[in-house]
Amino acid sequence: MLRNRFLLVVVFSLVLTSLARAELKVGVAKTIITPDPLIPISGGIGPGSPAKGKQGELTARAMVFEQGETKVAFVQLDLIGFPSVLCARVFKQVPRIPADNILIGSTHTHSAPNCYGFPGPGGKVMGDLKYMDFVCNQAAVAINQALDNLQPAQLKIATGEAKGKIAYNYYAPELYDPRMSVIQAVTPEGKTIATLVNYAVHPEVLGAALGIVSPDLVGPLCDKLEADLGGTALFMNGAQGGMITADNRILDRPSEPLKAKWHDARTWEECVRIGELMASEAERIVKDAPVQADPGLACYAAQVKFPVESRLMWAIILGSPLKYPHNADDKSITTRMNLVNLGNAQIITIPGEALPNIGYYIKRHMRGENNLLFGLTNDAFGYILTKVDFMSFERYEYISETSLGEMTGEVLIENALKLVEEAPAPAKAGK
Repeated sequence: MLRNRFLLVVVFSLVLTSLARAELKVGVAKTIITPDPLIPISGGIGPGSPAKGKQGELTARAMVFEQGETKVAFVQLDLIGFPSVLCARVFKQVPRIPADNILIGSTHTHSAPNCYGFPGPGGKVMGDLKYMDFVCNQAAVAINQALDNLQPAQLKIATGEAKGKIAYNYYAPELYDPRMSVIQAVTPEGKTIATLVNYAVHPEVLGAALGIVSPDLVGPLCDKLEADLGGTALFMNGAQGGMITADNRILDRPSEPLKAKWHDARTWEECVRIGELMASEAERIVKDAPVQADPGLACYAAQVKFPVESRLMWAIILGSPLKYPHNADDKSITTRMNLVNLGNAQIITIPGEALPNIGYYIKRHMRGENNLLFGLTNDAFGYILTKVDFMSFERYEYISETSLGEMTGEVLIENALKLVEEAPAPAKAGK
């Protein structure tokens, strides 16, 4: 009888052990990716502007999560975009994490060198191929260092409306998402390991025309978070397409009142104002978030095919020396989308610049207590519009031309919702 009771206790204990989550660990690291000497900077498709100087440092920042056998990396690069063909070079240098679990996102600063390798007139490459290799190497170093820095962690995650003059929609001022989500990793003793801010905005206060190499507003954002909270700060952009930009308007200097246009303040001081305001709002939003002592971690990936209807985008895909993978038979590209469950948060990646209505729609159908979108992540294939927006207004002409095509938004939404439907919902806080 005693023997049977002992066996029952042992079996029960084993069941409880198997059901318990492994301890969550988090590691962070950052490296510098500012070119030395400076090289031309890019604000989009076309020739870059000569670099006259720099303000702040461009960085690669990595935040790695480990729970049992599962490892996931979030990577921030201070670049306008980083295509999957370059991501693949990074993956090869990080064998300790499955490639599908490394999420590389661009801040979309318009004051950094081009990493697309756009084909130029006469076959000349727009962009420095050696610099692109340097960025890949530095990103890999940051991820590997973050892996080496893993330590036990708990999470604080919160979402709230960021107040103040931070962002607006250049096309229609109030049509943007003011919500900011913050993921903070802390030690069991409460010391900050990392603070990640997720918010939709174009970091283009300075823009390419000034010729200043800079992380733009993202630099002051990260600097203030690190000074105030400790640890390492990261920024992952959101659905900031068409055209959610930094609110550097000089409101008492309208340029075209009937079209709601103003002159802009294109100064480093304005970068500091907006970046530090974002940091203050992030600190406020996450301050009273409950600590998740036993958060779960899961990462799901899907390969998604997008048709390419744009002549311009197809010419870039075919003509770039980076040799973008593509499907010539049906004129399409295939790229990766991820869904990550982290504590009570759910994260979906977007391989480009989705318009805010797409972001709102996807978030509304996600199943986390906090729902985040990582834009320009895993790839950076232009603007993403729904078919009803595509070429619908003169204002949308440019973003339609630099989109893969009319069905890009529909394909994105369909596959995002499929990921949400097929993946388990994240646990609620405290459970």
